[in-house]
Amino acid sequence: MRTIEWKDGVVVTIDQTKLPGELVFLKMRECHEMASAIENMKIRGAPLIGVAAAYGLALTAYHSKAEKREDLVKEILQSAEMLRKTRPTAVNLFWAINRIVGRARETPGDAKAVAEVVVKEAQRMADEDVEINRKIGENGSRLIDDGDVVLTHCNAGSLATVDYGTALGVIRAAWKQGKRVKVIATETRPKLQGARLTAYELKRDGISVTLITDSMVGYVMSKQLVNKIVVGADRIVQDAVINKIGTYTMAVLAKEHKIPFYVAAPTSTMDLSHTSSEAVIEERKPEEVTHFGSQRIAPNGVKVMNPAFDVTPMKYVSAIITEMGVLSPEKLKELRGALRSKV
Repeated sequence: MRTIEWKDGVVVTIDQTKLPGELVFLKMRECHEMASAIENMKIRGAPLIGVAAAYGLALTAYHSKAEKREDLVKEILQSAEMLRKTRPTAVNLFWAINRIVGRARETPGDAKAVAEVVVKEAQRMADEDVEINRKIGENGSRLIDDGDVVLTHCNAGSLATVDYGTALGVIRAAWKQGKRVKVIATETRPKLQGARLTAYELKRDGISVTLITDSMVGYVMSKQLVNKIVVGADRIVQDAVINKIGTYTMAVLAKEHKIPFYVAAPTSTMDLSHTSSEAVIEERKPEEVTHFGSQRIAPNGVKVMNPAFDVTPMKYVSAIITEMGVLSPEKLKELRGALRSKV
């Protein structure tokens, strides 16, 4: 089942804040609804919010009353600016917006012609995401052995993509090949994506999963309870991987315990023209830390830090699993050079 779909001018997607208790579908007809869903993490996961942003622009184009091409392009640019303000760290959001805006600008004809191209491009991006994730899974499954116990963080599964997943896609592919893998998933404070979403996905698929608190990762490694670590990414820059807060801690501990640390992500997550010092780390609301649901668990007036992501230097990364293959940090440098030569 796809996490997000286009149905005749309506985008249907799962409200991830309701899982695992309820499976609730959002039906959106306007771009501002999409922007709100992304900002409030009803839609989350780097690849998914990229496609969701593309669909948001498709909603603007599809429902526009504009007749002139330039009027519709102006509306699309206004919607693009609104979407850009939702979440600053995951690069897929900006990649998808730029791709749709580029297609709108280069399409000749009237507003109707532009709208048709924009909708088709967004649907194409959704289909591409599914195929890319399956290739990531296939490539990464070669690194997984029968009987492995894989540690993962946050949720990089089908719920974080259009379908199949990145880090969980690797595990799914290995499982389908007959490898009896087991998973240890972190709860992923403060939004509990691991407890609510990763555990939900793996249990649904019949893959053995054990849930731990974030602070247990050193313990399970020291006890040799895991063989591999596979996580996703929200942005991959020249010198680092930017992913859910807690990833850096896990990577440092993995190096100390000589456990391979793999990152699974599409090439659309790569931002190889920038370094980690240039990345914006999203700071979310204090209430996510001071409250559990509606219940306050911290004293009034306490200061709070709540960065959504942290930065893991490449020296801690064993390899990056992409749709193009498994890349070492050194190969990533070569890819950066190749991309530069095309500019």
